[in-house]
Amino acid sequence: MAVTTRRADAQRNIAAILTAAAECLTRDPAASTSEIAKAAGVGRVTLYGHFPSRAELVDAVFVQAIATGEQTLGQVDLTGDPRDALARLIESSWQLVDQYRALLLAAQDALPPGRVQELHADPMARVERLLERGRAEGVFRTDLPTSWLVSVMHNVMHGAAGEIQAGRITSEQAAPYITATLLGAFAPA
Repeated sequence: MAVTTRRADAQRNIAAILTAAAECLTRDPAASTSEIAKAAGVGRVTLYGHFPSRAELVDAVFVQAIATGEQTLGQVDLTGDPRDALARLIESSWQLVDQYRALLLAAQDALPPGRVQELHADPMARVERLLERGRAEGVFRTDLPTSWLVSVMHNVMHGAAGEIQAGRITSEQAAPYITATLLGAFAPA
C-alpha cells in the first residue's frame, strides 16, 4: 500500500510540477527551477528527483504542449483547395505558437539544437502531406524539396514569435503576415 501511495504522490507531484512549469515559463521563459518548485508546492529536491535538470523539465513541458497542439491541429479541415487548407492550418498553428510563444523561447534557449524541430515532427508531417497534395495539384512549387518548404514554414512561424517578442509586430498581425509570406513563397515558380 505504501508503494502505491508513493507512486500516486509522485504522479501528483509530476503533474503539479508540469503545470507550474508551463505557467511559470509562459510568464517568464527564464523562470528558475526554484520559482517552478515553489509554484508547484514542492521542494527543489522533489523537482530535481523527477526532472534532473531545467532542460529536462522544459523538454517535458514542451512535449506536453506539442501533444496538446497536435489534438487541436488534428481538427483542422485540410480538404479542398490546398492554399485555403494551408491558410486554415497556419491560422490554427499560429494560435498555438502564440499561446505557447514564451514556452517556445524557453525551449529554444534550454534545449539542444534541433530538439525543438524534432518535437515538431508530427505537426510538420501534416504540413508535408498538405504541401505534397498541393504540389500534385499544381498550386505549390515543385522546384524546391518539400522538406525545405516545411522548414521555411517552421522558421517563419517561429520567427513571427520572435518579432512579437521584439515588439515589431502584434499577435493579430502574425497569422495574416505568415499566410501571405508562405503562400507567396510556396507559389509555383
